[in-house]
Formats: sequence, C-alpha cells, structure tokens
Amino acid sequence: MSENGELPLFPDEPPPAPFVTVAQQGDIPDGQGRAFTVGKRVVAVFLHEGRYFAIDDFCPHQGASLADGYIAGCAVACPWHHWRFSIEDGTWLDNPKIAIEKFAVRLSGLDIQVQVPP
Repeated sequence: MSENGELPLFPDEPPPAPFVTVAQQGDIPDGQGRAFTVGKRVVAVFLHEGRYFAIDDFCPHQGASLADGYIAGCAVACPWHHWRFSIEDGTWLDNPKIAIEKFAVRLSGLDIQVQVPP
C-alpha cells in the first residue's frame, strides 16, 4: 500500500525514491547553482527567478560540474566548454536528441529537497 492507503497500480514496481534535503532556502543565490551528493549521484540544484531546478551535475562532454556554470535564461552553460543544458529538463540545447537526467525538486518548509532514483 502507498502512504495514503491506496493500493499501487503496478505492485511489482519499486516504490518511488524518497525526497532528500540538500539545502535550505537562502543557501543558493538566485541565478546560481550548487552541487550536492545524493546517494551515489551528484546533483546540481539551481535557483532561477524564484524556482528551483535539479539536473545531473556532470557535463557529459568532459565531466565539468554544471553547478559551476553560468545561467542565461533557463540554460546553464558548462564552465569548461560552454555546452548549454536546459535546467528545466536537462536537454542539451545544441542537440536536443541528447539530455542529462533531471530530478524532481520540492520545498518542505525551508528545506530544498530532491528526488533521485537509486
């Protein structure tokens, strides 16, 4: 059964990953990102125009931390070679057929929480 007492639609599927607190509101300045380790992953969390976004932190080109990149619009540019990724959905903006993983973000009180599958 789920937390709300309902039977799952597909009982053989594993339950969704829990949300994990990575920071507090105010820890990430607007227009910037920070990297956080969640399980075995490193997640880049960005604050852009009052909204939080989370994507895989590593640029697939050569592994630079995207959290160290600069934000222009809803894109973050890799600090090494300027590959641009959507912070909304992880799409590589120069080749939309390629994307990095995005993660759900929520606020719980002052906590910034992300949901990262195992």
